[in-house]
Amino acid sequence: MGVDDAPDLREALKTVAVALKRAGVPFALMGGYAAWARGGPEPDHDVDFLVADEDADLVAQHLADEGLDVVQPPEDWLFKVYADGAMVDIIHGPVGGAVHRAEVRRATPMDVLSVEMPVLEATELLVHKLNALDEHYCDLAKVLPVTRALREQVDWDRVGRETAGNDFAVTVLFLLRRLDIISG
Repeated sequence: MGVDDAPDLREALKTVAVALKRAGVPFALMGGYAAWARGGPEPDHDVDFLVADEDADLVAQHLADEGLDVVQPPEDWLFKVYADGAMVDIIHGPVGGAVHRAEVRRATPMDVLSVEMPVLEATELLVHKLNALDEHYCDLAKVLPVTRALREQVDWDRVGRETAGNDFAVTVLFLLRRLDIISG
């Protein structure tokens, strides 16, 4: 598939965000596009939204009722939505267990591509990103540019506390300090 044939992730982001707003449940943009909205590099794979675990079934049904293609993969912590061929992950249980509404409600409203939507704060984004690192996914070429771009917006002490149980995250934080990207 050539660049011109690639699904339009930005349009998918807007389409699903507007549909989520109509669902009337708390949601937040997370992942690469949330980092992008806060000044990070633009992702090229998918769009991620966060919903509370208790709202996941309702959200999936609402998105299907809106005419979007909703797919339940084998993983039990997300479902996928396709908008004109572009993949959007609706995450309700990332690393660390079920998501609660209070976590989703901590997101701050931002204008993203002319649509106002809640976006996870930079600290929360980095906690999720670093806690997702493991022996199967440890691509620092994707992690370092995001951490560098968001570094002034992040409570690094909180990131350290909330990722202390993940040796990959601890190693990334060590590397960030060693490269003088963050202090401490």
